[in-house]
Amino acid sequence: MWDHLSFVIKRLRERLWIKPLIVCVLSIGAVFLANLMDMAELGRFLPEITKESTETLLKIMASNMLMMATFAVASMVAAYASASSSATPRSFPLVIADDVSQNALSVFIGAFIYSVVALVAMMNGLYAGRASQFILFSLTIVVLAAIIITFIRWVDNIARLGRMGHTIAMVEAAAAEAIRKRQSAPRLGGVAAVGRPDGSRAVFGKAIGYVQHVDTAALQARAVESQLRIVVAALPGTFCTPDRPVAWVGREASGSVSAEDAEAIAASFVIGGSRVFDQDPRFGLVVLSEIASRALSPAVNDPGTAIAVTGTLVRLFVMWNECGKTGDVPTVLFDRVAVPELPMAGMFDDAFTGTARDGAGTIEVVVRLLKALESLAAAGDATMRDNALRHARLALVRAENALQIPDDLTVVREAAKFAD
Repeated sequence: MWDHLSFVIKRLRERLWIKPLIVCVLSIGAVFLANLMDMAELGRFLPEITKESTETLLKIMASNMLMMATFAVASMVAAYASASSSATPRSFPLVIADDVSQNALSVFIGAFIYSVVALVAMMNGLYAGRASQFILFSLTIVVLAAIIITFIRWVDNIARLGRMGHTIAMVEAAAAEAIRKRQSAPRLGGVAAVGRPDGSRAVFGKAIGYVQHVDTAALQARAVESQLRIVVAALPGTFCTPDRPVAWVGREASGSVSAEDAEAIAASFVIGGSRVFDQDPRFGLVVLSEIASRALSPAVNDPGTAIAVTGTLVRLFVMWNECGKTGDVPTVLFDRVAVPELPMAGMFDDAFTGTARDGAGTIEVVVRLLKALESLAAAGDATMRDNALRHARLALVRAENALQIPDDLTVVREAAKFAD
């Protein structure tokens, strides 16, 4: 349940209006709660605050915060456009979920709403007592301090938001989180998939698109209730069509799987129009590979970015390897749900095929790629070594077909000797 709730919360974070709405509601609530302090008879213990001083501060905030919010939106839109055009459109959800920018927009809009509502309430005599006037003045000072602090943090952040290095770092962080989550539960908490249950029935998704989330807890609950065995056939990141089953289901006792059970199992697979990072470590590798490929296009011609992405991919694969070497047996939380593990060959294809293809004619990219693969081959994992050697040989073949200068070919062949 917590895993599904976390998925929903992360999708809400990608909606730009959520935080501003929450802050606006809190701002309006604070304005009217200040009036209740007069009922507590605390006025005689508080210093007297003139109405004019609070009104002046509120007018300054009301006249400037809407302009600040507009400026914040314009800067964020420019950063989003930069991230989509210079890196890859698949990085857009990470950029738009940036907490600092969302917090800044929320504070600016919330302060504007707070100042306008407080001014209207004050002009209509809502704050008649000393206590309410003091609380309103104190709230205004707190809001003003929050504006200043938020603006300073936001200016420092907006200078980097949408820039190539910052976008790569955000994608790496999202991919690393997905890797840690997957390696802590390599089969999403289920058991190893060794085949379909006897007499199993194929279950198909309710939409056409990518599997974004698999609720294994819900699958386990349905399997226990109906005495089923479920094999997940579509991992997060899989593109589902009407003829592509998301799961195979068999019943332990005699009898067929009911339509109600099939519908409940299909509902446990969240299918959307695009991939997300949460349960899909391969998507992070795909996005990084796209960034490198775009940097190597003739229109951009930025091999340095491709080299930086290659180093990022090495860090992620080393993290994958280290997380898998903890020695702990993965905890099986859902013994009636079988889930296949991620194929290492597919992960290497996602990460390095694009760079090897598009950078085959750039000597510095090829050499860096081969050195990265050499490092991964020596990481200590046999499967990783086999795939690193396979991709090194492919990179060498591509480079030999693309490079024309003999000295360049000599350098590449020397760098690829470890794959002989």
